[in-house]
Amino acid sequence: MTNTIVNSFSKLTIKEKQAFVAQLISQSDIDTNWLQGFISTNKQFAEAFTELSENTVSSYHLPYSIAPNVMVNGKVYHVPMVTEESSVVAAAAASAKFWSQHGGFTVESISTVKLGHVYFTWSGSSHEVTNNQKGITDTLIDLIKPTTQSMEKRGGGVLSASIESLPAMQPNLFRLSVRFETVDSMGANFINTCLEEMGNGLEALFAGKAQVVMAILSNNTPECLVTVKAKCSVSSLASLNHDISGEQLAQKLKLAFDIANADPYRATTHNKGIMNGIDAVLIATGNDFRAAEAGAHTYASSSGTYRSLSQCQLQNNTFNISLTIPLAIGTVGGITNIHPLAKLSVGLLGNPSAKELMTIAAAVGLASNFAAVKSLVTTGIQKGHMKMHLSNILSSLAVDDKTREAATLHFQNRTVSYSAVKAFVENVKGN
Repeated sequence: MTNTIVNSFSKLTIKEKQAFVAQLISQSDIDTNWLQGFISTNKQFAEAFTELSENTVSSYHLPYSIAPNVMVNGKVYHVPMVTEESSVVAAAAASAKFWSQHGGFTVESISTVKLGHVYFTWSGSSHEVTNNQKGITDTLIDLIKPTTQSMEKRGGGVLSASIESLPAMQPNLFRLSVRFETVDSMGANFINTCLEEMGNGLEALFAGKAQVVMAILSNNTPECLVTVKAKCSVSSLASLNHDISGEQLAQKLKLAFDIANADPYRATTHNKGIMNGIDAVLIATGNDFRAAEAGAHTYASSSGTYRSLSQCQLQNNTFNISLTIPLAIGTVGGITNIHPLAKLSVGLLGNPSAKELMTIAAAVGLASNFAAVKSLVTTGIQKGHMKMHLSNILSSLAVDDKTREAATLHFQNRTVSYSAVKAFVENVKGN
């Protein structure tokens, strides 16, 4: 069955698709009833989930959690997060609580400008393009006015456009770069529609000379930036770890941040810790976390070397942390308006604007980052992580409450591993 080509799979009903999957794994101990069991019993929800993707056979559930007490610009948010990594929410919540006691996170700056491009070849003289750049771009912007009018009424639209020659790639290859403001929407569909219309207009205006290669938005959004900061007295850090002074902890934290800024190996994991928090917020609110990841990591490499997205400074006995990151996200349109829990998430946050959501997500990212680095330089990352991992292992072994309690006590000061936990559980059952 696994080596059989299947035709017209998309035309099968969900029940038929489930039956096909059941045949594929009929020799395993996996219960295929899970496929139907994870589909919502609410018809409206089930239809919404089914239509989010193609060839749907079920729904995939992840924990929906809350990180309370995230203070941004003096306003407290209780932030929805969706993630399967057990320690992320707990760490973000603990970090957010600490910073809420020291003024919370503040927004330094924010911009929502996004980019899109039309790549095209030119069969005539390249000077025809470069010498008439403004005339071409103005004409193309006017051409798409019927499409941009609605966005313009909301305060957005096309901000500017320019044309660059790309001779290093191919002679007579050009890139039309367009800057967009999409207000509270992520704007992918709007941007791509505009770009394709501009591409069609380019070919129509210069028939026989201009040939469009492709038109597409860029997930590299170096202008769509948010900067959040937090600060506290050096001495107040002592409350986070009683084994060392606030001054000692501040120095260790500063060195850890500096290492991440200088060493790409460490920077990669450092930035992953930031995205742990941000991605969880974006998933909860129905945003494209893959686009955010791509943009963030590109931005981290903008100096020519991959560096940390966050920074740390010690000044006048004050401990400062900051995060600058591109986040092209939205609060209207797309999945946010379709997925019931995405709608709930946006409502839980007070129906924020896109800019406000950027600040919330970035604050959670910085909180997650601080929590991870603090753990690294004090107790080690595994203590908290493996405590949560123990719970997951016990769940996979389907233990009863009494065994779970015994295992939690047993591994309180012992190294957690799957084999060790399994051996302990089997020993308890044997007795």
